[in-house]
Amino acid sequence: MWRPSWLCGFHSALLLSRTKPRPPPTASFGRNIRVSHASSGRPKPLWKKVMSATVVGVPLLLGVRYLMAEAREKRRMRLMVEGVGRFSRSLSIGLQISVDYWWCTNVLLRGVDENSPRYVEVMSACHQRAADALVAGAISNGGLYIKLGQGLCSFNHLLPPEYIRTLHVLEDKALTRSFREVDELFLEDFHAPAHEIFQEFDYQPIAAASLAQVHRAKLHDGTDVAVKVQYIDLRDRFDGDIYTLELLLRLVELMHPSFGFSWVLQDLKGTLAQELDFENEGHNAERCARDLGHCHYVVVPRVHWDKTSKRVLTADFCEGFKVNDVEAIKAQGLALQDIAQKLIQAFAEQIFYTGFIHSDPHPGNVLVRKGPDGKAELVLLDHGLYQFLDEKDRSALCQLWRAIILRDDASMKLHAAALGVQDYFLFCEVLMQRPVRLGQLWRSHLLSREEAAYMQDMAREHFEDIMSVLKALPRPMLLVLRNINTVRAINASLGAPVDRYFLMAKSAVKGWSRLGGGTYQGIYRFSLLRQIKVVWELLKFEVALRLEIVLMRVTALVVRTLVHLGLVTEPEGLYEYLET
Repeated sequence: MWRPSWLCGFHSALLLSRTKPRPPPTASFGRNIRVSHASSGRPKPLWKKVMSATVVGVPLLLGVRYLMAEAREKRRMRLMVEGVGRFSRSLSIGLQISVDYWWCTNVLLRGVDENSPRYVEVMSACHQRAADALVAGAISNGGLYIKLGQGLCSFNHLLPPEYIRTLHVLEDKALTRSFREVDELFLEDFHAPAHEIFQEFDYQPIAAASLAQVHRAKLHDGTDVAVKVQYIDLRDRFDGDIYTLELLLRLVELMHPSFGFSWVLQDLKGTLAQELDFENEGHNAERCARDLGHCHYVVVPRVHWDKTSKRVLTADFCEGFKVNDVEAIKAQGLALQDIAQKLIQAFAEQIFYTGFIHSDPHPGNVLVRKGPDGKAELVLLDHGLYQFLDEKDRSALCQLWRAIILRDDASMKLHAAALGVQDYFLFCEVLMQRPVRLGQLWRSHLLSREEAAYMQDMAREHFEDIMSVLKALPRPMLLVLRNINTVRAINASLGAPVDRYFLMAKSAVKGWSRLGGGTYQGIYRFSLLRQIKVVWELLKFEVALRLEIVLMRVTALVVRTLVHLGLVTEPEGLYEYLET
């Protein structure tokens, strides 16, 4: 029989004070499940669902699409991703350079005299960092970025020397591509790898430039050839690179409104796209060879059409060294003066007469070799970028150049207006790339230190006016100016051994005479009479220029004589004026 047990007060209080035992794990798990079910009953916001689906679904779909795509489609998809990287890299370099210059000029050099050694040292280091960053970015991005860097090399009279020394590596240096990529392109264009197309093919490129790399090879008949192989992804990324550069230039315009170059790229992108067609380049090379056939010192490598496609160009291999390699030129026993004169005359013939103008004649595209007569021959390469200047504009340019040399103010104004420019004086200085003073001839064909400083100040202080002049010009003139400035830079690197201005003026007068003679319907239709007219115009130009020089010198002599005899007082600054 059960009996209730009695506890003392102490034990009863002890039992009541004990904590309740923990529930078993299963009970806790069950409670959590009930709570979870209760909370899941509340629906998620729509934006969370969309975000979750996007984060998971888009990469998954892109991955599946990439795995199922063909090789070319995979390449395009990779380029889209790499395009974002190129844009980010370019933007980062631009900001880095801008901040570096701001920090140096506004913090490190605040209150420091511009002529002090400290100022020169800090700015030189800043220039070098900026140039190194530009070269690294251009090489990493490749393509059009390298081409823009090559264009900057021709401004050696405006840019700091640190830029010029560093940017020169872009003339024939770029990141090379693997032999697998070369064979992949040959398989797409010729349905066979390169080593089967040629008897010998060296997969190690001898040069790598902005659009392609060059390999040495041998045809089955034993002919040595140079094979220019376009980078396989270049066509696919061209439009994207153009868009990226336009966007970057617009961003620069927002920060620096006067620095507006996006219109230049907009106008020239069609011309730049022609460089991607190597068959077009081959036709340009053949036309150049015909146009300059009478210049026996000009060599244009022969194109082998059976080994050429839109992305592969095969031409004769020509030995030579870069036209600005002074040491190699002297080692071969060739004369710098002869090379400079031939270079200027060849391109002046294109500008002032034929109108079919090589627009990228940087030193990597002009080689020098010793000809059979022991004198220099010029080998012209890379005929992808050409510009045609119509006869009306050529005639105006010929007469303008002649007028500048003779300091004919009225003619300068007239012929600049024929090219669409009203500020004729500024345009003449941009065209000649040296100061133009009315009534004064140049003392020397070399640009003095004072003249170089003047041009740098002019470019900085009248930048917006220069942009207005360039916009007013016919669009083909932009690449003509590039040609003129590049040849000027090469002549300067050779030590300016010839008077470029006078040589081009003679070509201008000769070209204008031939152009005018070709349009006459009278007696000048006959070639002999046209030739007589050319000689007559050249003679008139030479006589006019020489008379101007003699007149200035005689006037200076007379004034000195009068001063020496005490008949007149010495005019301050007159001697320098007359001698220039």
